[in-house]
Amino acid sequence: MSFIQVLKYQTAASDFLRQAFKELENGDLRQASEKGWGAAASVVKAIAEQRGWEHYSHDSLFEAAALLTNESGDVNIRRDFQMASSLHTNFYEGWLREEMVRDGLNQVQRLMSALEPLLP
Repeated sequence: MSFIQVLKYQTAASDFLRQAFKELENGDLRQASEKGWGAAASVVKAIAEQRGWEHYSHDSLFEAAALLTNESGDVNIRRDFQMASSLHTNFYEGWLREEMVRDGLNQVQRLMSALEPLLP
């Protein structure tokens, strides 16, 4: 494990989420969505890095989220990560309405809160 890399991912997650809500306020739903995905992916990457898990593909991120769900018993981890993936798709497709992006970002925020205690 690289503590520095874990910290980079952890910092990126917070920065991305903050930027996502800013983009939402500015009406840029695609950028808000992609930053929301970035926040969710980064927090999962931080934990995966810390634990020596693979985290360089979408598959490995979903696997890490599944492992964390099983470990914690908190099904919202899986659900919130799935929503983050929908936000990622929205960056390309642009089909989510503002309230859906807002809800998705709130779910990403909940995901980060749930996973934060697992980080240094």
